[in-house]
Amino acid sequence: MHRFHFHREAAHSPDRRGHSGHEFAHEFVRHAMGRHGGMGRRRGRVFDQGDLRYVLLQLIADKPSHGYELIKDIEERLGGAYSPSPGIVYPTLTLLEELGYISAVQSEGARKAYEITEEGRKALAENKRTVDDIFQRISEHAERFGAQPPHQILRAMENLRVALRLRLERGKLSDAQIADVAAALDAAAQTLDRE
Repeated sequence: MHRFHFHREAAHSPDRRGHSGHEFAHEFVRHAMGRHGGMGRRRGRVFDQGDLRYVLLQLIADKPSHGYELIKDIEERLGGAYSPSPGIVYPTLTLLEELGYISAVQSEGARKAYEITEEGRKALAENKRTVDDIFQRISEHAERFGAQPPHQILRAMENLRVALRLRLERGKLSDAQIADVAAALDAAAQTLDRE
């Protein structure tokens, strides 16, 4: 069995701008008006080339998991600042399986879960220093974003933005519908003012 090696490139860090409450409010308005992409993800690279393979392999070594669980685990470890896309995670899992480092196991439902193999454990052991370095950087990255709003709030804000856009795209609102939407938004704002 051949072993894959992870090549490291110079790190390209995502945008790490801090926002005061006032600046963040303006940032949200710009997003809500559709001038930028979704808020839940930071632009830029979080991992160097090959790092995600190590991360997935270590997480699977810790606990057999399926792709969705791994995506959510990474997102939580990074404090919601980044969530790897399924289009990156699933091909990487396929590669790890082809290399013999993980294998599929029985799981509930249609999702395919994975567990680490002996070959995978050997690969982690041989690259322990690199793996430790990656997870240290993940912890530091999460701490840097600790001052940002919690990812649950960012997710809820994005949900609101999408819901508003989809509703407005369905056609003109009646006066009653406009009043209902405005009342719901005003109620949310008033709840926040009381906190």
